[in-house]
Amino acid sequence: MSTDPQSPKGKGTRLTHLDEKGAAHMVDVSQKPVTTRKATAKGLIEMTAATRDLVMASALKKGDALATARIAGIMAAKRTADLVPLCHPLSLSAIRIDFEACAEGIEMTATVSTCERTGVEMEALTAVSVAALTLYDMAKAVERSMRIGQIRLVSKEGGASGDYHETA
Repeated sequence: MSTDPQSPKGKGTRLTHLDEKGAAHMVDVSQKPVTTRKATAKGLIEMTAATRDLVMASALKKGDALATARIAGIMAAKRTADLVPLCHPLSLSAIRIDFEACAEGIEMTATVSTCERTGVEMEALTAVSVAALTLYDMAKAVERSMRIGQIRLVSKEGGASGDYHETA
């Protein structure tokens, strides 16, 4: 059996998406209680200051890149189970996507909430990823050298494994 040395409870546990023979399968969450869950993910799209300023001012020829990226991220979060094979389809209660200009470009933050039997980490990560891809698509006529990265889970709340908060 495979183990995860980084188990949130500090002890090795069997990887839940693998059966006894190591084959991938969708985890049965039917016996888990429905609880409130929330996850926040962040990502960064690096770009020049000139491109960042155009995006932040909604001055691109394609239109309002931030509004488009926000809608794309929301749509992506709702479709995560269609994109990531072993994710459960979830009824999402809220999806918030924010953008902040920074020296390197634009940082995106997605926060997703639900009352379900499993968490929304993948939905938050998917939202940030697709929002970043959409910003790239909207601004690529101005700058093709943009870089998408630093996509990560920064916090999760709820569920049996407890809360998680990124440490600096």
